[in-house]
Amino acid sequence: MSVSDMFVALQGVLTADQDIREEIRKVVQALEQTAREILTLLQGVHQGAGFQDIPKKCQKAREHFGTVRTQLESLKTKFPADQYYRFHEHWRFVLQRLVFLAAFVVYLESETLVTREAVAEILGIEADRERGFHLDIEDYLSGVLTLASELARLAVNSVTAGDYSRPLRISTFINELDSGFRLLNLKNDSLRKRYDGLKYDVKKIEEVVYDLSIRGLNKEATVGVGGEK
Repeated sequence: MSVSDMFVALQGVLTADQDIREEIRKVVQALEQTAREILTLLQGVHQGAGFQDIPKKCQKAREHFGTVRTQLESLKTKFPADQYYRFHEHWRFVLQRLVFLAAFVVYLESETLVTREAVAEILGIEADRERGFHLDIEDYLSGVLTLASELARLAVNSVTAGDYSRPLRISTFINELDSGFRLLNLKNDSLRKRYDGLKYDVKKIEEVVYDLSIRGLNKEATVGVGGEK
């Protein structure tokens, strides 16, 4: 084979690879648009009237996840099944965003932390990497850390809306989350940096709870937790 033939063959490989990446990019763009729609919907809970509409917003969000599942099903067909991590960077960010959105919906519904397996089910993908297109553990953890920041914001807006019990419940949840992350030996630099931000979320929520205590509103909040919310 001549040098020219060698480079023609190499160009063929490069072109095929570029075609795959372009097909992936198109699907990822659609996923990003759907994620923006879900985020816009859920952002309504931060407004005063939004607290009364949480069940309805969560229901609508879950309907949007039907579109996400269809789009991820399409994404799976765009590259060889055994090359997940070769192309992972293309969808890593949007998948982390979708994990956050799924975790936010589950928290708003039940005030619990969604498992990785449950997120994978919501997204219509696998939790086990051996079974194909899956939810990477680090992507799951990144999405959960984004949830912590969102809940810190929700704690502040809850007070503004006159809901004084919610910040206490959020504080308990975030502290449990922080304790969980402390059990991990994080090697991923990006993930470790994001985890460093969790302490600021903890501090922000503690300040909200402390302010409620100073203003004497924590007593009203405690009654709300024990009785009607």
